[in-house]
Amino acid sequence: MADGNGLLQGKRLLITGVLTKGSIAYSVAERAQQEGAEVLLTGFGRTRRMTERAAARMPDPPDVLELDVNSPDDFDALVAELKQRWGGLDGALHAIAFAPGDALGGNFMSAPPESAEQAFRTSAYSFKALAEALAPLMDDGGSLVGMDFDASVAWPVYDWMGVAKAALESVSRYLARDLGERHVRVNLISAGPVETPAAQGIPGFDALAGLWGKQAPLDWDSADPVPVADAVLFLLSDLSRAVTGEILHVDGGFHAMGAPLKP
Repeated sequence: MADGNGLLQGKRLLITGVLTKGSIAYSVAERAQQEGAEVLLTGFGRTRRMTERAAARMPDPPDVLELDVNSPDDFDALVAELKQRWGGLDGALHAIAFAPGDALGGNFMSAPPESAEQAFRTSAYSFKALAEALAPLMDDGGSLVGMDFDASVAWPVYDWMGVAKAALESVSRYLARDLGERHVRVNLISAGPVETPAAQGIPGFDALAGLWGKQAPLDWDSADPVPVADAVLFLLSDLSRAVTGEILHVDGGFHAMGAPLKP
C-alpha cells in the first residue's frame, strides 16, 4: 500500500483489460494502488468472473464494473456509476484488443471484411468511444493511456490486428488534438511482447517474441509486465503533464534497431 507520498496519490483511475494476474493491466492496477491511486476495473460477459478473480488477488481488491466497449448502454451505465462513486475521474487505461482467428496467423489476404471490421471496432474505435464517455468526467484534466504494439511495420502472423493497431495510433493522435482543450492527455505505450492472456491468442506469438532476444539492445523479459506497467504509471501521473499525442516505446530498444544485434 502507498505511504501517502505515492506518484498517483489521490488519483481516481479506471483500468480496463484485466483478465488474469498475468495481464499488463493487472500490473498497472496493482502498481497504481501501491502509488496511492483509487482503482476500479472493468470486465464484461463471461470473462468478467476472471477479472473478479484477478481483482481479489490485489492488496486492496477493487470492484469490477461491466463494460463491453461495443455497447453504448454499458458506457452510459459506467459513467453513471463513476459519477455516483467518485464524482469525476483522473485517468484511464485502454488495454482492450480483439481480432477473430480468421484475421490472424497468416490469414491477411483471406480474412473476411467482417473480421477486419471487428478488429478495428474493438481494438481502435473503442479508444475513441472510451474517451468520449470519460473525458467529461475529467473536470481538472486527466490522462488516457492505450496499449499499442508497434504498427510502423508489418509483423508475421499479426495481420489485421496490426492494421487495427495502426488505426489505434491514428485515433490516439486525433484524440490528443480534440481533448487538449480539456487538458486531457492521450498517449500510447508501444510495448514489447509480454506473455499475457491476449498474447496466447496470437498464433506464432513465441516466434515473434523470440525476435527480441536477437534485436533488443536491453534485456527483455517477456514474462515480466512490470516495466511496461511502470511506464503507464508515468503517463497517468502529473509527471507527464506536458506529454500528449505520444507513442512511448517500452520494448528494450527493439524499435530503434535496424538489424539484429545478436547472431
